[in-house]
Amino acid sequence: MTLASKDKLDYEAAELVAPGTAPESQPKVRMVWGVLRLMMGFTFLWAFLDKAFALGFATGRNPETGAIDFFGDAAWISGASPTEGFLSFGLHTKEPFASFYADLAGSAWVDWIYMLSMAAIGLALILGVFTRLSAIGGALWMLIFYSAAAVWPENNPFLDDHLVYAVIFVGLAYAGAGRYLGFGKWWGKTELVKKYPILQ
Repeated sequence: MTLASKDKLDYEAAELVAPGTAPESQPKVRMVWGVLRLMMGFTFLWAFLDKAFALGFATGRNPETGAIDFFGDAAWISGASPTEGFLSFGLHTKEPFASFYADLAGSAWVDWIYMLSMAAIGLALILGVFTRLSAIGGALWMLIFYSAAAVWPENNPFLDDHLVYAVIFVGLAYAGAGRYLGFGKWWGKTELVKKYPILQ
C-alpha cells in the first residue's frame, strides 16, 4: 500500500468518525427519523379522528356484532366523552395513580385537552413544524398513559410500549426530525423560529 493510498483511507475513516459529525447527517438515518416522525404523528392524529368521528377502530364498533356506527353515539361530535371509557374501565386498579385518573372520567375539560392535543401533536409531527414542542407533548402523554395503566405491565417487569414511544419522542426532539420528510427546514428559516428556537 502506497503512502498516498494509506493517507486516503485514514482520511475517509476520519470522515466517518470525525468529532462533531452528527449521525443524523447521514441520509439513511435522516430517513429513519423522518419516517418515525410521520408514524408517531399519524398515531396521534388517528386517535383524534377515530374518537371524534367513531371510525370503528377504538371507537364506534359493536364488540358483539362488529358493526360500526360511523359518526354515531360514541363519536365526540355526537356528545360522547373520548376519555371516559378509558378512565372508567381501562385503568388497572393496582396502578398507584388509578384513583386520581378515575376521578377525571367524564370531565369536559379533560376531553378537550386530550382531543385538541392529539390533533395538534399529530398534525405538527406530520408536517414537521413545531416538532420539538409536539415531541415533548407526545412524550408527556406517553408518561401519563403509562402512569394510568401500565406502571406494572402484565408481560414485563416494568417496560411498556408507552415508555418506548416516549424515548422515540425524545429522539425526535433531539434530532430535529422535522427537517426530514417534512417542512422543518423551511420552518426553521422563518423569523418566528429564529426568534424562538423552541418552536423549531
